[in-house]
This record gives sequence, C-alpha cells and structure tokens, in this order.
Amino acid sequence: MVDVTNDGQQSSTDPIMLLNATSARVPGGSSFAASFGPGRYRAFTCVDFKGDGFDLGPPEQSGAWLGNSGIQQTTNFEQLYFGFREQLGALFTFKPKSTSETTSILARVGVSFISSDQACANAESEVPDFDFTSVQQAAFNEWNELLGRVQVQTQDVEDEIVELFYSSFYRTHISPADYTGENPLWNSTEPYYDSFYCNWDTFRTLYSFMALHDPVNFSRIVRGLINIQQHEGWLPECRGATAQQFIQGGSNGDPILGEFFVKFHEHADALNVSASGLYAALLADAEDQPPNWDLQGRQANTWKALGFLPSDVWEPSGTNTKQVSRALEYAFGDFTISQVAKVLGFTNDSAKYAQRAGNFVNNWNPDTAVPGRPDIVGMMQPRFANGTFNFTDPRHCSVNDPLQSTCFLNAVNTDGFYEGSPIVIRTNLWQHSSFNAFITQFVPQDTAKLIQLQGGNDKFIDRLNFIFNESFFDSTDEPSQQIPFMYHYANRPGLSTQTSRQVIAQFYNTSVNGLPGNDGAMGSYVAFYLAGLYPLPATRQVLLSSPFFPQISFFNPIFNTTTTIKAKNFKGNPADGTGGNVFVKVCDELLDILITV
Repeated sequence: MVDVTNDGQQSSTDPIMLLNATSARVPGGSSFAASFGPGRYRAFTCVDFKGDGFDLGPPEQSGAWLGNSGIQQTTNFEQLYFGFREQLGALFTFKPKSTSETTSILARVGVSFISSDQACANAESEVPDFDFTSVQQAAFNEWNELLGRVQVQTQDVEDEIVELFYSSFYRTHISPADYTGENPLWNSTEPYYDSFYCNWDTFRTLYSFMALHDPVNFSRIVRGLINIQQHEGWLPECRGATAQQFIQGGSNGDPILGEFFVKFHEHADALNVSASGLYAALLADAEDQPPNWDLQGRQANTWKALGFLPSDVWEPSGTNTKQVSRALEYAFGDFTISQVAKVLGFTNDSAKYAQRAGNFVNNWNPDTAVPGRPDIVGMMQPRFANGTFNFTDPRHCSVNDPLQSTCFLNAVNTDGFYEGSPIVIRTNLWQHSSFNAFITQFVPQDTAKLIQLQGGNDKFIDRLNFIFNESFFDSTDEPSQQIPFMYHYANRPGLSTQTSRQVIAQFYNTSVNGLPGNDGAMGSYVAFYLAGLYPLPATRQVLLSSPFFPQISFFNPIFNTTTTIKAKNFKGNPADGTGGNVFVKVCDELLDILITV
C-alpha cells in the first residue's frame, strides 16, 4: 500500500495519484498544513517496486486505497468521490516468490517539492538499480566519515556513554536538511536548506558543534539562509517544508550567521559566502520591521525606539506577546551583529549594536522577588510604555507555579514570557524571566553585569543553586542548556563540572526515555557536555569542563587540523555524576587537562 495523504495531522487537500497497473509505479502528491505555522506546502512522491532476488512481474490486483477500503481498477483519485480522507493512496497485490520461500519486495520512494515527475527522477538518479546493499553501504560510509572526524578514547568509559555521544553527534546532522534543487518558490544557483525547526532551538549549540568538524556544510547552510533573506526579506526563524512557521522568540538566524563569520571570516570567500550579503541579511533583521513578526524578523521599530517591548503597545504587524523573551533575544541578536561588524571593521555599527545588546537591563526589576524567598530578588519583568513595570510571578509557568499556567504561542498570553505547554512538556519560564539574559547573551560582559544586578558572585551562586534545588531547572527546554555551566562566571568552574555531569546522569541515556527534548538541539547539547565543553555562539570562546573520555579530538577539514583534549589521570565517570576524579586543576595551551579529586 502507498499512502499519499496521511501526514499525521489529517491536513491533506488536493491529492493526486496516477497508478500504473502494469508497472506498479505510483506518482502522487498532496497539499499539507505546516506543522508549526499557518502556511501550507505541496509534496510529491514516486514509488516503484521490485522483487528482491526474483522477477516481481505486474501486480495481480491494483486500485486506489480510500479510507479503509480498496477500490479495484481505479488508477486516478479523480475517479473517486474521495472528499476528505485521512488515508488515500494505492493498493497492490503481487504474486509471491514461491509458496515455500519468504517473499521480500523492495520499494524505492522518491520525494520532491516540485512535482511527481521530479520525484521519479530523483529516485532514478539516486537509486538507479534497486541495490539495497549498495545504498546501505554508501550511507554507512558517508556517516562513518562524518562521525569519524571526532574520535574518543574509550578506556574506562562505559559503553553507554560512547553510544550516547555518537548517537547525539549523529542527530546534530538530521536538520536542517539540504533541499538544493527542490525549492519551488524561486530559482537560484545557491544551496537551499530547509527544516530550520527551529533556530530558537538550535542556535545555542548545534552550529557551534558543526563549526568544530563540518565547516563546509555549515557554510552551505549559511549561504542558504542568506538566499532566503534575499528573496523573502528576512532571515528565516522557523521553517519547514518550504513554509514559514511561527517565531518563538527573537531573530535567531542572526547568531547562526554570527557564529559562522566570527570563526570563518578568513575563509568566507573560499567557501563562497558573501560577507556583504551576510551583513545585509543581519541588518535587515535588526533595522526593518516585517509585515508579520510572528513569522519573520522582529518588532524592530519599537525595539529601536524604546530598548524594550511594552506590554501595552499593539501594532498591526504581529502579536503583542512574549515581550520580555523577545527583547532578551533581540539583545543577543544585536550582540552577534556587533561581533560581525567588529570583524568587518565597521566601528560605528559595532558600537551601536553593542549598545543595543545591553538593553536587556531595561527589563530588570530589582524589587521583584520569589514569593516566600526575599533573598532571591531582582527579576526580568514586563514593562509598560510609560516605563513602569508590569508584574509576572517568577514561578509562572514552572513546576512550582501555583496556577499551573502555560506560556505558549497564545494571542492572549500577557505574562511576557515563552514557552510552556502541558501537552508536551512542563517548561520553566522562571528561567526565561530570571536567566534568559544569561542564556541568550552568551557573553561574559553581560553575564558580569547580571551578576552585579543580582548582588555579586555569592548571591549569583545561591540563585543557581536555588534553580536546581527547587526543580526550576528543566533539561527538556533549550534555554536551560547553559545554566549548569554558569557557575564559571562566578569563578566556580568546579560546580559547573559537577552540575553538568549530574544533568547527564539524571536525564540522558540510550533508553527510550533518554532524550528529553528535540533532536539536533538536544543532540549537540549532550555532545558538548560529554566533550566537557560549552560554546558561546558568535564568539571564539568556550566554557571548559572535563570530558567523559580520557581523550577526545576534533578534525576540522577547512584548517586541516586536529584539536585534542586530553584528560590526564582520567579514572572513569561517577554513575550519578557526583564527586569523582573529574575536576580540572590545570589547563595548558594544548588543551591537555589535568584532572584531580
């Protein structure tokens, strides 16, 4: 059976299917709803069958599959009163290989966003001879070459840790996806990448991890992002199957471009990345307000005028929600633009965007405290246009919220923060309100300012401890990713080492429930933790802990160099992440790490 219409959310319209009753080829397609936005897209398929080791011959019976019934002899959906059906496709029966042998039938499936003819051509080009073993081996070789760029020593390391590392590494390359040649929206010679799902999730760690071992693919993704901006006006934020999808926070394509350019600007020409095109794309996000900031860009005019997003100002260009979360991410985006401007020698621009990056302080209310904890005082809070503060309970949308609130994409959401959904996860928006400045700034000078606002290193450490001790930390939510490493900023890297290891031990493993979050975003996050590192996007800085391996090395094909981290005196990993011989005593310039108790 070939199902043409079932996308899991019953959104199919305008299906097509032309069944060839002689060859059993099934070209088809349909229109589907975007999974996280208002748009729609068309997708096409082409399916062929062949006997595995025998001549399959023509089908004995064929017809359309409608709902839960087969309609014999039908070769075209237009011959049916199909209306709306969750399942619509083609059905065949073939003569078995023999009565005494197992019959295996190979199915070759081509896909396309252009047409069913293109789907057939793609299948014929990529799998011309139905050689399953060769296709499997080619995929195996390609993945092994990519994964082999990072090597680990496994002495005294549990097999589960090795498997967790490489499976996490693998998942960092699932999306975004290379759809070059499959863009139905415009013609271009540039790469086309899709499945940015979403930049809000992935900008924190995925591209920094890619920069260590796969800068060529990274450069193609950047070229694809720039090309989308050139045709649609702004960098994509959340995009799937060629359709714009909802923005979760800021314009988080900015730190992705910043990450690339800060690290590879000297190689940009060789990688065919236009510096002027990249910078123009960043400026479009920073300066130009789109028709709908729910789908692309920012609420730029108000942000530039006030340095915050008021709770009581409505504009026709987007929804007035998530004001604090968006403001904090806009600030981080402006920091990444300032970094690119600095590399390009644009001194005035660098200073302007660095100043905007400091606007996170405009949402800081020094008088807001956690109820019952007057020692945990000072929070990010919403503001009104006149400058006075609105109020959101710091426990809002956390597991400790007495109202059990949610903070999802909701037009009547007035709390100022994102994200929370009891359907999927119980996320911690208190981290957004109190710590999103850390998480989205990713720069020591901004974290230093936040430490100052919170009363100094000791109070900052007390607040971090409070997050973990009172279960505000949420390993399933991307803004939590940096929190275990934030002890570094208060000169307590040992606490970062301990806490990050406890997070791995408690939440991540190779079981069915061992991945509490999205692939890609969580995969790169775990890979960094296991490597004993945490990145600061759009900078050349990394926070250093201790690896879960006696040695780990990264090969970078652009530089033709291998960077190796050696953990001297490595004696294994504590099962619960607590204690052990894991603390860094000395780090020399070759990244040899001496680990002591």
